[in-house]
Amino acid sequence: MFLTAVTVTMLSSYCAYCCCYAFFLSTCILDGACIYSSLLNICVEEAPQISETSLKIFQGQAFPLGVTEVDNGINFAILSQHATAVTLCLSLPKRENLDGLDGGMIELSLHPHINKTGDIWHICVKDLPRSNVLYGYRVDGPRGWDQGHRFDSSIVLIDPYAKLIEGRRYFGDVSYKFTKFLGTYDFDSLPFDWGNNYKLPNIPEKDLVLYEMNVRAFTSDESSGLDPDIRGSYLGVIEKIPHLLELGINAVELLPVFEFDELEFQRRPNPRDHMVNTWGYSTINFFAPMSRYASGGGGPLEASHEFKEMVKALHEAGIEVILDVVYNHTNEADDDNPYTTSFRGIDNKVYYMVGSNGQLLNFSGCGNTLNCNHPVVMELILDSLRHWVVEYHVDGFRFDLASVLCRRADGSPLDAPPVIRDRISGKKIGSARMMDGLYYFDDGPYSNKKAQGMSSAIAKDAILSRCKIIAEPWDCGSLYLVGRFPNWDRWAEWNGKYRDDIRRFIKGDPGMKGSLATRVAGSADLYRVNNRKPYHSINFVIAHDGFTLYDLVTYNYKHNEANGEHGNDGSNDNFSWNCGFEGETDDVNVKALRSRQMKNFHLALMISQGTPMMLMGDEYGHTRYGNNNSYGHDSAINNFQWVQLEKRKNSHFRFFAEAIKFRRSHRVFARENFLNKNDVTWHEDSWDNYESKFLAFTVHYWNRDQVYPWFDTELFFHEKDPCDSERVCLDNSQISQ
Repeated sequence: MFLTAVTVTMLSSYCAYCCCYAFFLSTCILDGACIYSSLLNICVEEAPQISETSLKIFQGQAFPLGVTEVDNGINFAILSQHATAVTLCLSLPKRENLDGLDGGMIELSLHPHINKTGDIWHICVKDLPRSNVLYGYRVDGPRGWDQGHRFDSSIVLIDPYAKLIEGRRYFGDVSYKFTKFLGTYDFDSLPFDWGNNYKLPNIPEKDLVLYEMNVRAFTSDESSGLDPDIRGSYLGVIEKIPHLLELGINAVELLPVFEFDELEFQRRPNPRDHMVNTWGYSTINFFAPMSRYASGGGGPLEASHEFKEMVKALHEAGIEVILDVVYNHTNEADDDNPYTTSFRGIDNKVYYMVGSNGQLLNFSGCGNTLNCNHPVVMELILDSLRHWVVEYHVDGFRFDLASVLCRRADGSPLDAPPVIRDRISGKKIGSARMMDGLYYFDDGPYSNKKAQGMSSAIAKDAILSRCKIIAEPWDCGSLYLVGRFPNWDRWAEWNGKYRDDIRRFIKGDPGMKGSLATRVAGSADLYRVNNRKPYHSINFVIAHDGFTLYDLVTYNYKHNEANGEHGNDGSNDNFSWNCGFEGETDDVNVKALRSRQMKNFHLALMISQGTPMMLMGDEYGHTRYGNNNSYGHDSAINNFQWVQLEKRKNSHFRFFAEAIKFRRSHRVFARENFLNKNDVTWHEDSWDNYESKFLAFTVHYWNRDQVYPWFDTELFFHEKDPCDSERVCLDNSQISQ
């Protein structure tokens, strides 16, 4: 027998004297049958803190959203503009059996005239435990799909403001494939000890060298040499900080670490039901750290603590932490195969972009699109970002598919999106009304308590002012904003044009010399606007999506058959060259050429003006065997191979580390401003020669430091190890100082 629900019925009226209700447990449903006689024993066994006869319930307060501890209990507050009924569901599972989430659910119906302020539903429960309580909401409302509503009161939903999420404990554990995710909280633990001598790195943007990495994939492989309980965890990253220091990078850009369901593809039969989502671009909640990155199945509280331990250790090593954040869509998929866990059931029409026919708009490529410039969603995003800065001390954010942030509710582009830089500051977050695709505000139910939250958005927010903010300036709806992302001189951008132009020149495409010169000089054609700087260009040749560096010089075509979509997924425009043979080969000449080409790409990246970013694993030549969309493989395809690193430590890795060291030791590469005619000498007189593949120049720095790079993609040769000479050479590229 399994306890599926406990119904709590209000038997007494509101008491004005003590400002509370007395809710008496009246019925209990066990497999559909009333079992009042066994109710008290169950309640006493699983939740001794709760009275056997009643729960004392207060009206509660509207702010802050989420769960807070107040003088008279635990306060719960959730926002739903269109809901007609909200029920708080509480579960107190046995501490030794959290995986099953099989505790009885106590359900408290909120009264719309008493437990509601404006669009916020709230309630306070006295004498609940201060931790280890699971909670969610049932929400009901209009059923009109054609109006954009998706209410379903049969589903217990996650609070969008939950700070911790409980679900399965072990990553990829298929025995808990259908585990329910619920919010939880902790008011018992002491504040995290950051240490008396702790300080933030505060590295100037012009000095950053970024390393894009996946927390799990970094140490999940057995070759990491770590204890099995540590592999793939936040603590695993700490163990490998010496590698990051030896490589020379000073900032990590972590693939998504917000809670996500790695087994979401396996919930129904489909061509991808063999996949495990290891990249994490499918957010369940925007406040909770990924709980299965805790060591040894420790759960959400341990995940929170260990995430802070990781940040602290990285900061002590002088390495900043930048999070890849996904505010463009969630895990809840589309209308054909929905996976309703939170936003969709709470207020679909508020949280998502909905077309005139009531169907979800899809500018993310994942079935839904967050309605980022709705005031409710905008405030959610801001609160989430602030939470990660204040609670977890992160140093910045990279916004996945950031062009979604620049769309109206109907999907049309905005030149000055409020969520990027609020253009309606000073207004209250009251009832929102939409005119011409924009939201306007009247005095209304959200009250002045949150008015200051809307007075500034991401670009100008006081708490976020110390953070690096980076846009991926495109989305899956063809809103390509490279060089044009609304920035207010704050936002940096992933420079997709840098990636494409560097790839094309080094693989030998004609007509690319001028483009190469523009890109290595800082992409002034894109970023020399207002007060933007060269470091606002995040230069990269390789990122998590697409070929690895090794695969870029090994494959002309993607090989994505393992993804289950017959090779139809992933980009077809890779600008790659296999150096004469598709895939693996024993040909020593082909292998030598590939090695030189990888060095060429890395050198070009490290001598370019702007902020360089490299991908985890490229320092030893990681391969995904031609798969350029490997998001669903929890295997060696994605996992860092530490044995391969050791084999190439004195060759490939040494060169990559020395190139990074060379960049960081020469201020000429980290300029505050764009190059002018006194800063660079171009040794070139044939700019119009379409067939020319030679480029040479000297970069000067205050007459104290100068570097002479040259590239020739028609000349291939081999000199002695670049680390043995003051001249740093790269076969068909060369630098002298």
